[in-house]
Amino acid sequence: MKRLLIGLSLVLALGLPVLAQDKEEDRVENAGKVMQEILAAPDSIPQSVLDKADCVVILPSVLKFAIGIGGSYGRGVMTCRGGKTFKGHWGTPTMMALEGGSFGLQLGGQATDFVLLLMNSRAASSILSSKVKLGGDASAAAGPVGRTASAETDVAMRAEILSYSRARGLFAGISLEGSTLRADNGANKNLYGKDVSAQAIVFNHAVLTPASAKLLIATLQKASPINKSSN
Repeated sequence: MKRLLIGLSLVLALGLPVLAQDKEEDRVENAGKVMQEILAAPDSIPQSVLDKADCVVILPSVLKFAIGIGGSYGRGVMTCRGGKTFKGHWGTPTMMALEGGSFGLQLGGQATDFVLLLMNSRAASSILSSKVKLGGDASAAAGPVGRTASAETDVAMRAEILSYSRARGLFAGISLEGSTLRADNGANKNLYGKDVSAQAIVFNHAVLTPASAKLLIATLQKASPINKSSN
């Protein structure tokens, strides 16, 4: 019996990290598929808005867990343009978590994909270093929709974070004010096999880009290879 227990312990010790890594890799792959599908749609994120984003957060299949209360929790990834000023190529993703808030398009158990565009370096740096309350610590607004819509609208020019949702095939800007966004360093450890912070991933190239992020990075690099913001 003792040997059996030892054997089971070894199996769990060896198997759980692999399962955790597989789970995060699936999440990264799903984020790439969501981004590819959204950018291929005729009426989605305006090109002029995407071209001015420093980072993009993709949270696939967020589910509301408390109907009537409005609490939600989602996990996903964030990728940023390289360099301290976010002017380089799209880089290695860091895992993210979205918590709280009442998201109007989530009805019942319907899963919703969220995409958040970080429109300046202050918002990006804040989220990489600490938990940020949308609408409080960083100004946030529903993003304009339509491939030819302008980034020069009052909403887009004022907001540090523009947010979008996709549910039941419908894509729209949506307000996420009141929710919080933070780096998920536990998930980063699962994905990369070691303790590594979101800042180290984005700014210090502390880990190599995983194969699971190939679609996500390639999609964004093709869609918006140059940062056209004035920040």
